[in-house]
Amino acid sequence: MRTRALVISLATLIAWAAGARSSVAQLTSTETNNVTIVYIEPTQTFIVPHVGRSFENAFAFHRKLFDFKPAEKVAVLLTDFSDAGNASADSVPRDFVTLRIAPMNFAFETFTASERMSYLMNHELVHVMTTDRPAPRDRMFRSLFRGKVAPVAEHPESVAYLYLTAPRRASPRWFLEGIAVFLDTWMAGGIGRAQGPYDEMVFRSMVLDGSRFYDPLGLAAELTKTDFQVEANSYLYGTRFMNYLAYTYKPETLIRWVTRTSDSKAYYASSFRQVYGMPLEQAWNDWIAFERTFQHKNIETIRQHPTTKFTDVSREALGSVSRAFVDAERGTIYAGLNYPGTVAYIGSIGLDNGRVEHLHDIKLPRIYTVTSLAYDPAARTLFYTADNTAERDLVALDPTTRKQRTLLKDARIGDLAFNPADRSLWGIRTFNGICTLVRIPYPYKNWNAIYSWPYGEVAYDLDISPDGRLAAVSLGEIDGKQTVRIMQTASLLMNDATPAKQFDFGTAVPSNFVFSPDSRYLFGSSYFTGVSNIFRYEIATGELEALTNADTGFFRPVPLNDGSLLVFRYTGDGFVPSIISMAPVKDINAITFLGQQLVERHPVIKQWAAGSPGSVPIESLITRTRSYAPLKRLGVESLYPVVQGYKDAFAYGIHARFSDPLAFNGASLTAAYSPAQDLPAEERWHLRADYRRYDWEAHASWNNADFYDLFGPTQTSRRGYDVGLGHTRLLVFDEPRRLTLTVDGRLAGHLDQLPEYQNVAVQVDRLYSFDGTLAYTDVRSSLGNVDDEKGIRWSLMAQNQIVQSSLFTRVHATYDQGMALPIPHSSIWVRSAAGFSPGDVNEPFANFYFGGFGNNYIDHLEEKRYREYYAFPGAQLNEISGRNFLKSAAEWNLPPLRFRRVGTPGFYLTWMRPAIFASGLVTNLDASAIRRTISNVGGQLDFQLNMLSSIDLTVSVGGAVAYERGVAPRREAMFSLKLLR
Repeated sequence: MRTRALVISLATLIAWAAGARSSVAQLTSTETNNVTIVYIEPTQTFIVPHVGRSFENAFAFHRKLFDFKPAEKVAVLLTDFSDAGNASADSVPRDFVTLRIAPMNFAFETFTASERMSYLMNHELVHVMTTDRPAPRDRMFRSLFRGKVAPVAEHPESVAYLYLTAPRRASPRWFLEGIAVFLDTWMAGGIGRAQGPYDEMVFRSMVLDGSRFYDPLGLAAELTKTDFQVEANSYLYGTRFMNYLAYTYKPETLIRWVTRTSDSKAYYASSFRQVYGMPLEQAWNDWIAFERTFQHKNIETIRQHPTTKFTDVSREALGSVSRAFVDAERGTIYAGLNYPGTVAYIGSIGLDNGRVEHLHDIKLPRIYTVTSLAYDPAARTLFYTADNTAERDLVALDPTTRKQRTLLKDARIGDLAFNPADRSLWGIRTFNGICTLVRIPYPYKNWNAIYSWPYGEVAYDLDISPDGRLAAVSLGEIDGKQTVRIMQTASLLMNDATPAKQFDFGTAVPSNFVFSPDSRYLFGSSYFTGVSNIFRYEIATGELEALTNADTGFFRPVPLNDGSLLVFRYTGDGFVPSIISMAPVKDINAITFLGQQLVERHPVIKQWAAGSPGSVPIESLITRTRSYAPLKRLGVESLYPVVQGYKDAFAYGIHARFSDPLAFNGASLTAAYSPAQDLPAEERWHLRADYRRYDWEAHASWNNADFYDLFGPTQTSRRGYDVGLGHTRLLVFDEPRRLTLTVDGRLAGHLDQLPEYQNVAVQVDRLYSFDGTLAYTDVRSSLGNVDDEKGIRWSLMAQNQIVQSSLFTRVHATYDQGMALPIPHSSIWVRSAAGFSPGDVNEPFANFYFGGFGNNYIDHLEEKRYREYYAFPGAQLNEISGRNFLKSAAEWNLPPLRFRRVGTPGFYLTWMRPAIFASGLVTNLDASAIRRTISNVGGQLDFQLNMLSSIDLTVSVGGAVAYERGVAPRREAMFSLKLLR
């Protein structure tokens, strides 16, 4: 939660700063006694009162339920840098909620709620309350450390301090999300995933297929990393387990468990035993047994009437799928696909043989829906959206040549539909939380706004009839009602969105309704009976008929010319394209929901409705509105003791951290003392101050010390003083593409080692350094990855150092290119580097130095350090020098090995990642007398462990042999434990 929130915060500040230079945009905060809402004025001002009402309404409910009011105001940041609404929350080091104000994604009814701001506040404040509420012991440590301590890689002691100040923050994702979904459902009167049909389908399918039910350890270690739903499984399992506990025991008992109190155990699992009188694993097993029985009854209920026969097109499930189109002439299905082990792509699927072919990668796919897809059959052109988790681009793809071109950049248009009558594209654009119907005329160089729905109404699943006369769209209203509206395109072009026809399924989501080839019918799916079935709506008569009786679920229907239907059948591994006949079904039984049974057994849950935020008098609660100046809001975050290393000696000191409520600005100060008598007196004190903003960094140090120097061989502690200032500018920010320019200036003195190379001794009274680095990255990975799997990276760095009035310049460049292999999560990378300096080869400052893996026995930097241009495993650290150099390396990343049950839920092994590499290095190419040519081969095994649910550790074991003519082969072994990410 914390990492995601910080990334979004950084993006917000960058965008605000850019906008502030070119417009009157202003970062503003509106405050009550409980919350500080930060937003961009004036574009987001209209939504602030509603956000405030939603917050205060949810806050009042949670304050009463958990008997807790945070000691600080909750900071809420509004953002609009993604076309998909969502939120994240954290309580460490401060209570902080980030809201993405775009509409939520209703795909497959994985999200079921009414108004999104109310839902998000109901949900996210559960995270704040359950992880922030302290016991007296926690409060004591917060007072001692001046706050809640966030884990910081530079000071790994902070991990222990985190547990002392906020122990419930060290809980697994399924626990945190499970209770949040459970409560947001009942706060909304039963509308939510705790009573959602998608969740019922998932577990019903698992029972039907005989699939494995994962225990808490396997869920966190394997399933959330290898399944096509990845971390969504935490929501699924966690919510279901909470529902079971509330049903089997009492909802009040569940709240006792998740609430940190004066007499509760700090660790969530220990608290479970304390409250329920049994180990958590035993209750989990009891739930699995209960779930199997419960779902068998639902399956029997469904099968009281004949289930729909189907013929699968493909032999394997395809993970998440987009809307699909059929080219009958070619016998091909086109769809966006995303499943573990393969980078998401637009693919073609043979109708006859099920063969899947890769057409083109999809940049930033979205979970479940992958991309928005449309098709022009006459021109045989596919249109799809890239950057689906950001601001969407519109792209055209020729499926024959597999060439593509970007039509509209950052257009933020999705739910594409092609109009054959005039070759225009229609779509739904999201901006500032508003849905707007747009038309993109051929040749697709611009778009025109047709109609904007008021805030709170969410339009999705657009389609245009083959004759171009009608448009159909699903619309979610602010009260949770969902309808399908059929409108005349001619009227829409006159800004008239009055529906000619409409139908609904109550609060059930009508999904993917599309026109038949003759424009007579609409076909789509709905969980009207609790199971997703295909329905047919006759436009002229208004007759609505069910066409299937599914035991799992059918989705995304496509009418075929022979009168059959292409549908996508849900399985535990994702969706399978299947063919069914088009015959109405008269009898379908409704299934039983676990949430329904919970209400019947424990009607007290009905009293947990939070009510409408509309009644909150927000105007009278607002205390002030002012500009948000991050530097002026800087305050103490935490203060705690630390241990450091300096030239093999221990140092003991204190570390203080400062930040503003949104972490836009941060500063830290460390002071330590080394009592070692073999150190000169002037080297025993160690001071360091750091400041960071999104685009600036500054530091100043005296006898800089570092914790990890205690666990060499690499040491970064240095004698003397060092003052530096750096500026970073994003020249290209189009994830995953980034082009970054970094410029640094530095003044150092009283040095006895080169700043970058510890084994090169110097005596320098004063050093001026000016560096510039241009770095580009564009790398992609598939679901379940443990490393980058394809793409390129390059960098160009120029370094200028002035020492005793002499200027030394060094320039080097790197270029990495990777290719994904047909083996899942396996790739080949070629990494190259070159550099030169015009200085004297006998001058240390004119040389590059190479050697060693570079990992410390305990470390916090990149574990695959052998990838760095200066590393050369097999040789000693800084052993090889040269005024110029060429280096090339080849690396094969083998598929990782996943572990399901190695350890305990509080400390477990997740994966082992093997890699082998070989590299060659030539230095001093222009001087044959001192030229060195050296090669090596080696390998490394990385083992990732997880501690306290949120702390990642990596154990690395490596070995390499270096070869050089006239020198005996040299061997190096490496062991390293990396703390934190």
